[in-house]
Amino acid sequence: MKTIVKIGTMFIAMTIALPVMSDTFQDIALKAPDKKGGLSIMESFWQRKSVRSFSDKKLSDQMLANLLWAANGINRPADNKRTAPTAMNKQEIKLYAATEDGTYFYNAQKNVLEALTKGDVRPLQAPVVLIIVSEFAGDYALMDGGIVSQNISLFCAGNGLVTVPRGSMDKSVLTKALKLGKSEVLILNHPVGYAK
Repeated sequence: MKTIVKIGTMFIAMTIALPVMSDTFQDIALKAPDKKGGLSIMESFWQRKSVRSFSDKKLSDQMLANLLWAANGINRPADNKRTAPTAMNKQEIKLYAATEDGTYFYNAQKNVLEALTKGDVRPLQAPVVLIIVSEFAGDYALMDGGIVSQNISLFCAGNGLVTVPRGSMDKSVLTKALKLGKSEVLILNHPVGYAK
């Protein structure tokens, strides 16, 4: 009888705790990007390299905001223009972030990471994995995604972070986790963190 009561009590405690745990996964308001700091562009080229192993140290809120903005943020608000150019100004590139908590969409207009799905689907273990997606397939989309990829690599090189552009990923898992539409295409992923 005592065992049944204990199991029942544990079940009730877990049921009560679950909603609280799920409430912690929510949108993340980002800090304004800091336009100063980091190495010069030439110094960043000297530092740029591909690294595939990462320490457990997480990015600060400011570093994450700067990284996302550098990758594909808005640098000319009056015209909604981006840090990464696109062919014929199509602006078809979308940026997502995967962490151990879940997946997020980078809403550059609002400077917010919008929570999508809870759960760890990172293609490679790093504090954050940026995922580059195009709204449609085609050569321009690949070129434009490559420009965002280079922005990420140069930002990391100039700010003490490491990364590697990767085409390898479980597309079916990420398509579901990122809630992508039928016409949207996964292009690259960039695990980002500090070197071990």
